[in-house]
Amino acid sequence: MKSQILGTGSYVPPKILTNTDLEKIVDTSDTWIVDRTGIHERRIAEPGEACSDLGIRASESALANAGIAAQDLDMILVATCTGDYPLPSTACLIQHRLGATRAAACDIAAACCGFVYALSIANAYIKAGYRYVLVVGAEVMSAITDWSDRNTCVLFGDGAGATVVGRSEGEAGILSLHLHADGRLADLICVPGGGSSRPASQTILDERLPYVKMRGNETFKIAVKTMEEAVREALAANELTINDIDCFVPHQANIRILKAVAERLKLPLEKTAINLDRFGNTSAASIPLALDEAVKTGKVQPGNLVLLAAFGSGLTWASGVLRW
Repeated sequence: MKSQILGTGSYVPPKILTNTDLEKIVDTSDTWIVDRTGIHERRIAEPGEACSDLGIRASESALANAGIAAQDLDMILVATCTGDYPLPSTACLIQHRLGATRAAACDIAAACCGFVYALSIANAYIKAGYRYVLVVGAEVMSAITDWSDRNTCVLFGDGAGATVVGRSEGEAGILSLHLHADGRLADLICVPGGGSSRPASQTILDERLPYVKMRGNETFKIAVKTMEEAVREALAANELTINDIDCFVPHQANIRILKAVAERLKLPLEKTAINLDRFGNTSAASIPLALDEAVKTGKVQPGNLVLLAAFGSGLTWASGVLRW
């Protein structure tokens, strides 16, 4: 038995934060940001707009697209590092608001790779007999962004994407998924304060530790290398070449990373789904958000081979191949 994605959905907040807006906040410029990241603007949640608020909108869209009722869901998995609370899980909040009373629910914490990790869990449960699993990637990255740090505040945006995963009745389906991690490099991308290691306090706030810290140059080099390796692993597992791929849906981190990976793979950039210019890095939401857009705009067609690849804090990296 194979599983397949039966429907996709996404949601981004209406508020747009442009590079010109950021020029008024920190010492930066539109040219500097675009040259180094490819990002022109990003979406930012309004005060009081939580991760679950974004996730519910994407979930409702995915369920409608799949033609599946929330009451038929067996499980809800939410990939996020910016959940509403430390507990309960954001997945439980979405479960309640959807009225998915039959569904088990939990969050998956694998940063930018969270959606692919969650998709692999959904794939396993469908193969084990579950009918429908809702997989959501939702982030309010603005909540953990240090708006005084010019190196990181230009990168992130808020948004959500969702997929409904169910049984495959034909050729379409998830062909393979591959997950990796290396905790030795955990400090490359991290939020060092606010957890049980360094609990919230005035000192932690004064030192601006509950916000994303990143060692950019080192992260860039490792991101390109590991994403390339992850892609080659997925291709080899399915006896495919890069020429067989119809659409590459990568984590939307940085245009220089995406171009470097595509060049190493000899993959034409026009085969890559790219929306970071409008949404920035939305962490776990970036792949499902880009996938939904690719499907809705016709970049992904029935029968196409779709390649996924992500890299994020942990360090984590992941890849997969789907027949649409």
